[in-house]
Amino acid sequence: MLLREAISDSLLRQYSCVVLDEAHERTVHTDVLFGVVKAAQKRRKELGKLPLKVVIMSATMDVDLFSQYFDGAPVLYLEGRQHPIQVLYAKQPQQDYLHAALVSVFQIHQEAPPSQDILVFLTGQEEIEAMSKTCRDIAKHLPDGCPPMLVLPLYASLPYAQQLRVFQAAPKGCRKVILSTNIAETSITITGIKHVVDTGMVKAKTYNPDSGLEVLAVQRVSKAQAWQRTGRAGREGSGVCYRLYTEDEFEKFEKMTVPEIQRCNLASVLLRLLAMKVPDVLTFDFMSKPSPDHVQAAVAQLDLLGALEQKDGQLTLTPVGRKMAAFPLDPKFAKTVLLSPKFHCTEEILTIVSLLSVDSVLYDPPSRRDEVQAVRRKFMSSEGDHITLLNIYRAFKNLGGSKVGLSRGLLSHAWRSPARPAEYPKPLVGVHRPHRGDPQRWPPPRRVPLVLTGQGPCAWGGPASLLK
Repeated sequence: MLLREAISDSLLRQYSCVVLDEAHERTVHTDVLFGVVKAAQKRRKELGKLPLKVVIMSATMDVDLFSQYFDGAPVLYLEGRQHPIQVLYAKQPQQDYLHAALVSVFQIHQEAPPSQDILVFLTGQEEIEAMSKTCRDIAKHLPDGCPPMLVLPLYASLPYAQQLRVFQAAPKGCRKVILSTNIAETSITITGIKHVVDTGMVKAKTYNPDSGLEVLAVQRVSKAQAWQRTGRAGREGSGVCYRLYTEDEFEKFEKMTVPEIQRCNLASVLLRLLAMKVPDVLTFDFMSKPSPDHVQAAVAQLDLLGALEQKDGQLTLTPVGRKMAAFPLDPKFAKTVLLSPKFHCTEEILTIVSLLSVDSVLYDPPSRRDEVQAVRRKFMSSEGDHITLLNIYRAFKNLGGSKVGLSRGLLSHAWRSPARPAEYPKPLVGVHRPHRGDPQRWPPPRRVPLVLTGQGPCAWGGPASLLK
């Protein structure tokens, strides 16, 4: 949102202080914001305007890098309030981290009190659903005296109602075992967690500028991510983190996660920077410079879309490019929306683009996968997945959002409210028809609250216990 405000006001005049939290995540938007607020801070000082204060916060960030980037800004360390956490490493490298995680869960389950819940970090939906089924099957055949086990998956595309189950207390005498992706690292806090099982793996998005494709690849976490996962065990009291890798392997991990801006498609970034009238986007002051190949691939894509032109050796936006920048969309989606009136399909394109711009609305419950696929085949189109999505949306809308029939076992919970489907394209309609309001002011601005939090490389109070 702040980036969109910067398009119309690069000095961010409405703000006297900007707070950027969870800086260690280094998403593409936060990295661009670092450069935008730094430029605004410098420019306001040159013009004699009200100074802009910038507060960068994180529990596990590279403070020297951030301080150097912001011209030697002072660093303030605040002691965290987390409880002691015992960190246990694997004695030997694990060839199969899924099997090691499964063994660890049941070892903990048989030894720890049932009131102590377990959080396991896995890489994606497929792994989580497979291990959930395995855990439930094994739990049926445990020796007498073992407490019952409540296994709960947690990943982004899981229906909202099922996500909420992880926050509910388990029945008395029952242990809750949560199998999660990295969304449980920092985004949420789950009460009752005393044991964390860290597989040391994560799915990360990478972009190949030669093929123009983005892929999700399984890779090792960074040390910062590992410490974030460890911290989940010490939110309410002392806990234990079981790292399914050796201490020597941990020492070889990257210190910090590779910033997203160095492994993603930069077309949207360049389009926003050009809309902000940045003098030379190719030399923009990023904290971590993206590779020249990524930058040139983005320029080539925007040029192909007709969004760029060169004037006096500088890249500038064409009239079409300025319209594209007004949309909170991927450039190719924005251009598609702009061209849709020519082919008299604006409503259809707005619907398809809205569906492609959010998490998948399709849900495949493992226990009913064959049934769901049979229902979905009724809506499949030989013209491609886009028309299939359009068919599903239209059928759902015709049913009035009924939970019966189409939506049962087919659509994500996010769509199971009757008012929800029709709301998806509305923000795009507001941008597509500028006379209904200034597109650069959507969504409406709001003040950023000033919140202080702890930071430091080991917020729970000391180095890891080297116990095996």
